[in-house]
Amino acid sequence: MDQGGAPPVFSASAELDGDHLRVRVTGEVDMATADTMLQTALREPAERVTLDLRGVTFFDSAAIHAVVQLAQRFPTGGLTVYPSRQVARVLEISGLAEQSWLHRT
Repeated sequence: MDQGGAPPVFSASAELDGDHLRVRVTGEVDMATADTMLQTALREPAERVTLDLRGVTFFDSAAIHAVVQLAQRFPTGGLTVYPSRQVARVLEISGLAEQSWLHRT
C-alpha cells in the first residue's frame, strides 16, 4: 500500500563459507520481494543455509511460502532461520513457531 513515502527498503545478501550459505535479509519481505529472498538462498550450492531475518520489518504469506520452500529443500536440519520479532509473530500465527528450523535469539 502506497502511503506516499519512500519505498520500503529491502535487501538480501548471501555469503558462502564452504558448504554453508548465510543469507541476511532486511526490510519488508512480501509478494514483491519474497522470490528474491528465496533465489538468494538458492543461488549457491550449499548443504546448509542460515536465513537471518532479524532485520525484517514486515513478513507476509508470500514470505512464509518462500521459507516453507526452503525448509522442504533442506529437510534434515540444513535450514536455520533467525527471525525478527515481527517474523516470529507471523510464523506463530501461521502455526510454524514449533518448526525445528526456527531459532529464536
